[in-house]
Amino acid sequence: MLTKEELFDALKSVNDPEIGENIVDLNMIKEVKIDEQKSEVILSIALTVPECPLTSKIKKEVSSMLESKGVKKTEINFTSMSENERNVLIEKIRKMRQTRMSKGATEGLNTVVTKPAFPNPIGRLEKGDIHNIIAVASGKGGVGKSSVAALLAVELVRRGFKVGILDADITGPSIPKLFGLKGRLSTDGKKLFPAVSKSGIKVASMNLIVENETDATIWRGPIINGVIRQLFTDVEWGELDYMILDLPPGTSDAPLTVFQSIPLDGLVVVTSPQELARVIVGKSINMAKKLRIPVLGLIENMTHIKCPECSHRIYLYGRPAGESVAHEFDISFLGRLPLDPLFPNVCDKGRIEEYRSPEVVRILQKLGESRIKVLELRQVAA
Repeated sequence: MLTKEELFDALKSVNDPEIGENIVDLNMIKEVKIDEQKSEVILSIALTVPECPLTSKIKKEVSSMLESKGVKKTEINFTSMSENERNVLIEKIRKMRQTRMSKGATEGLNTVVTKPAFPNPIGRLEKGDIHNIIAVASGKGGVGKSSVAALLAVELVRRGFKVGILDADITGPSIPKLFGLKGRLSTDGKKLFPAVSKSGIKVASMNLIVENETDATIWRGPIINGVIRQLFTDVEWGELDYMILDLPPGTSDAPLTVFQSIPLDGLVVVTSPQELARVIVGKSINMAKKLRIPVLGLIENMTHIKCPECSHRIYLYGRPAGESVAHEFDISFLGRLPLDPLFPNVCDKGRIEEYRSPEVVRILQKLGESRIKVLELRQVAA
């Protein structure tokens, strides 16, 4: 049977999925009981936040590791850290990463700024002069999430608002292409300066940081998470009425980093009529609700195409069901966007700001109404 020292040594191979450091060095293991006769171990593990969606991953890895060391049964009780414990941990992680960075261990982050900053790695960031932050998410890729995010930003600018887009899809950035933006973001060594589109939208994206837009960003989760935070904190956004945050698809640690650290005012979920997309979108909605992110509504994209001869609607991916999905998850249904043969051509040429959609206008109006309802509910709860 393992001794306590051997147990801690074995668990150094188990990392917190969000932070990327092992749970022993992070002082997450708070209590250990070993029953040598029954070959059983009871652990108490303190999470950085309550109800962390990645709890099951930690549990599985801890159990598998101890089983490989001869432990027959592992019981894990999860708690959450106090504010004081979290602050101590934040400082510890900051020092660990500063030491590692000085040795050149994480070269990926050096491409972002000359002298990387170390924002609170697990705490919530400050909004600064950004008045509203709206994230756009999808359960899976291929539903037009980035296009919807860009269209919302364009329509907000047309209404006279100051708008920025943070392209948080680090491994699959597409926002710069939609706006015809090329080259690399400039920096003064302390801050990055966003690219600016023809209509004045400020944009920050990995494709505006790497040397070539086709360069692959082959980074593990912890580095990606850090870069997302740095795009928020190290870019000189100035005053914005709205920041649109284009999230990576799914419910991995990258969206989790955004949900936990960036002060979102709401989430818009994009899906398509395909049955698979409708099934998976529920995961994103449930993740947001679990982390208490206000879900402002659902947009169903690519619902139909109109015959150019007779205007008859053709449903390429099946009959739209976005309204019933929204009802199922008790969120607002914001509207449907059709397939327009002209739209891909506009996007490929980087001229999305020239595209006009009456459906987007109506969606934005409903989005405003949904936002008001969310604020009213917050006031009642307070």
